Amino acid sequence: MSRGPQLQPLVLTDVEIAQLTAWSRRPKTARALAERARIILASATGAPNLTVAEVVGVTFQTVGKWRRRFLTARLDGLLDAPRPGAPRTITDGDVERVIRKTLEERPVEATHWSTRLMASAAGVTQTAVVRIWHAYGLQPHRADTFKLSTDPLFVDKVRDVVGLYLAPPERALVLCVDEKTQVQALDRTAPLLQLRPGQPERRTHDYTRHGTTSLFAALDIATGKVIAECHQRHRAREFRQFLNTIEAEVPADLDIHLVLDNYGTHKAPTVKRWLAQHPRYHLHFTPTSSSWLNQVETWFSLLTQRQLRRGVHRSVTELEAALLSYTARSNDTATPFRWTKSADDILQSVKRFCLHTSNSGH
Repeated sequence: MSRGPQLQPLVLTDVEIAQLTAWSRRPKTARALAERARIILASATGAPNLTVAEVVGVTFQTVGKWRRRFLTARLDGLLDAPRPGAPRTITDGDVERVIRKTLEERPVEATHWSTRLMASAAGVTQTAVVRIWHAYGLQPHRADTFKLSTDPLFVDKVRDVVGLYLAPPERALVLCVDEKTQVQALDRTAPLLQLRPGQPERRTHDYTRHGTTSLFAALDIATGKVIAECHQRHRAREFRQFLNTIEAEVPADLDIHLVLDNYGTHKAPTVKRWLAQHPRYHLHFTPTSSSWLNQVETWFSLLTQRQLRRGVHRSVTELEAALLSYTARSNDTATPFRWTKSADDILQSVKRFCLHTSNSGH
């Protein structure tokens, strides 16, 4: 014998099914409205509130609330109730029109929308466009770059390198190795104007070059400490010298696993001969166009941000001293980077991104 009140049958018209389906599937619809639409669509199958709640991922009280609202006011019952205060000047239709145009269309006279162009095309004020974009996190004026690896061994290399990060071998040291090449010693053409209250530090836009150096670095993933060395060039000869430096720095009783990119100097004959003479070294190559997989690149990014971007160096010698000094200071307080994504997580992300780009219509 059933317990509790009997649910009032919920029957949808074709128009309501079409509108609810559009709200639930369209990515620009507000999340709350999409969730309510899914609740009603699931309830229309005759399923009890508890089952609908499990399917949609809400509480059964929430299902009951919106089911009652829909039975009372149909589609209008799923919209937010008017708030107290001045009447709204921007309707739900205005919001949806602005978001749809932003995501699905481009202006004829430009490559991307501006607030003025969108206001004219959508028939709303420029202030309304600013508020809608801000509320939904839309920034048409910004554009990022991306690069997909075409390495035929991409999957195998990702699993190999990430496996080292998440489960390093026993009695072994894992080092992420790379070169930051052509680091320029730059000096401004006029003295800096120092930071003052209400005024940032100022510098001339032009500079004087005093030569370049290449920084070789090996990051220990277990401690976050870095072995670093500067060379005027970055040939296989210099890389072999850096391997000698690593050999002198690391314990003699451990196997050494080096994570490297596919730069030619890492596979040169002189390097292969050196490796043959040091069998405890094992190389693990990242996929092409996948520098993000090498942890030392994160350390290089911090180095650029904290030392190079606003640094003033009047000679290569001064630049190299600054690089090695930064390395020593960072080693004093070093902590390892925390790698959290498994190989499966990374490959799933790449798969979703590939499907997104292949279906983008461009």
